[in-house]
Amino acid sequence: MKLATLNDGSRDGQLVVVSRDLCTAHYATGIADHLQQVLDDWNFMSPQLQDLYDALNHGKARHAFPFDPQLCLAPLPRAHLLAVADAYAAAQAPESSELAATLRLGFADELAGPCAPLRAASAALQLDVEAALAVVTGDVPAGASAEQALEGVRLLMLASHVQLRALQGASDRPLVSSPSTAFSPVAVTPDELVYGGESAWAQGRLGLMLQCTLNGRKLGLCDTGQDMAWHFGQLIAALCQTRRLRAGAIVSSGEVRNRDSVRGYCSLASRRASELAQDGQAKTPWLAPGDSVRVEIKGRDGQSVFGAIDQDVQVGAQPTPVAV
Repeated sequence: MKLATLNDGSRDGQLVVVSRDLCTAHYATGIADHLQQVLDDWNFMSPQLQDLYDALNHGKARHAFPFDPQLCLAPLPRAHLLAVADAYAAAQAPESSELAATLRLGFADELAGPCAPLRAASAALQLDVEAALAVVTGDVPAGASAEQALEGVRLLMLASHVQLRALQGASDRPLVSSPSTAFSPVAVTPDELVYGGESAWAQGRLGLMLQCTLNGRKLGLCDTGQDMAWHFGQLIAALCQTRRLRAGAIVSSGEVRNRDSVRGYCSLASRRASELAQDGQAKTPWLAPGDSVRVEIKGRDGQSVFGAIDQDVQVGAQPTPVAV
């Protein structure tokens, strides 16, 4: 099934079920108000949502309405944990000590919706994004194996991590260089990823193509499964080496990368690094006001799987203040 959260003015939004073709939606009221409630009681609530999803896809949901991604928050607007890996960084067989070093924590208290503006206070901060895959987990016990960890995967999403490249490498500011993350309008259960009897989700990897465009022009069309050195089961198990994960934890693959540069890139930094290696000079500029970035995955049937992250750049605009 496919789930989304509409912006109703509250912190956690309103949970809706979205049709397979992303054209219609139905409020989940009566089952759950928020996605976190479903994650907390998955075995009881998810079958009820599945029934509503089936009715919606068959045109039998009485109060269906057109689905508009621009009205969406992140599927899970705030989470217990956001861990970001670098799952595409190496091709060598991972060991637990190396794997743990690839994981870093991000801000999870306020996660951005798919059409939230991309903001930086100044162009000097070198605004960039990294397109990634992410999973939302149920409860996963401490010490879980990679296979056990995969059983805890409840939902898949797209993620776009904001990067302020000018701040990276500063030892006194390791976290603020990646201040926010936006997510696809829709989160999808793994059983939705079956095409012609074959699942695109296998052994903790998703085998589909991630499309990144900048101002309508191709930045990358990357295979999400081909060069993923560490699958999601291994990433989750690494987090569980010392503690359990609570339902509602988000684990991101980090920037999707392919060894074949013909496929393009999922960040401007990767493109600039390739230009520097080939030509001795990085020619692609960082994001600027008026730019737009779009991130999307289409299934083997040609349909959008998660909907698109589609963001416009605002340099100089300040984030909305939060009362403390």
